Amino acid sequence: VQLVESGGGSVQAGGSLRLSCAPSGYMSPSYCMGWFRQSPGKEREGIASIDRFGNTKYADSVKGRFTISKDPAKNTLYLQMNSLAPEDTAQYYCAAEGSGCGGPGCRCHRLTEDPYNYWGQGTQVTVSS
Repeated sequence: VQLVESGGGSVQAGGSLRLSCAPSGYMSPSYCMGWFRQSPGKEREGIASIDRFGNTKYADSVKGRFTISKDPAKNTLYLQMNSLAPEDTAQYYCAAEGSGCGGPGCRCHRLTEDPYNYWGQGTQVTVSS
């Protein structure tokens, strides 16, 4: 399964963007989904996750500004990003973890690359001051 992100672009500080992520084929709704980002010279950072029951987890850097959600009917994952700042400039990736775990204690909510199995190619977000 391939994941395809869309919705990136350039925006001024304080603006908003909504990223989308959809699988190229069928993906079970039991997968835990996550958003990661990577800025030049930095390691990839996990910023949000959502499991099969809708439990979410956010990195402190985006808490209160970003919202992760999913539409099972459209088999699509979203990341609503508000109050964007220049430090949010990065390549954003969606990822999927297929254990079927649901609950705050699931590994996918640790926001680390492991245990995510599937990754998209990324979409660029650039925030200017």
